[in-house]
Amino acid sequence: MEQQSAVSLDVVTLRYGRDDPTVTLGIAPRQWEPFAGELALPGVLLHRGERLAAAARRAVHTKLGVPEQSITAVGQLATFDEPNRDPRGPTLSIAMWAVVADHDADNTMWVPFDKIPTLAFDHNRIADTARRLLSGMLWKDLTFTKALIGEQFPATRAVELSTALDGARPDPGNLNRTLAALPGLSRTGERVRVKTTGRPAAVWAFDPNV
Repeated sequence: MEQQSAVSLDVVTLRYGRDDPTVTLGIAPRQWEPFAGELALPGVLLHRGERLAAAARRAVHTKLGVPEQSITAVGQLATFDEPNRDPRGPTLSIAMWAVVADHDADNTMWVPFDKIPTLAFDHNRIADTARRLLSGMLWKDLTFTKALIGEQFPATRAVELSTALDGARPDPGNLNRTLAALPGLSRTGERVRVKTTGRPAAVWAFDPNV
């Protein structure tokens, strides 16, 4: 009888708190074999009848120690179906994204995309693919974008967020045009000082009714 593939979820969990200089990704040591003790993305096997979003939240909560109320948004990214990706046997991995609010957990490491260490399974490939896909979602998928940057933000935060996901600093003019074209987003006329030198940054805000 042909062996059936198991289905797992691996979650690219992002944090971009108010005082964080860049976006970071959550990883933690695996508790069980295979790869016990090695760093990995949070992942779980999908339960029968379980929805993907619920499984993603379960993975982030149980593997990274993030309180359930601190998981602000989740979504689906891609499926990885290389048959030998898991030494236990054929396992499909559905990669998900999650955004979490500020929190601390003993065993969790938060690392920028450019400094991800070697991870278990094919999790480095998942993280690389996720970065490219999330970069394409930024400023287009408003659920994802708002979860990361908030309802109101200085322009410098938008630059830092774009740089973290794109891997390169955006052109200021192009970024301003992108922001101006977003539904419900506008410049408030306010400015805030985020650096000791230079001009205060313009503040952008989403209309809560849009």
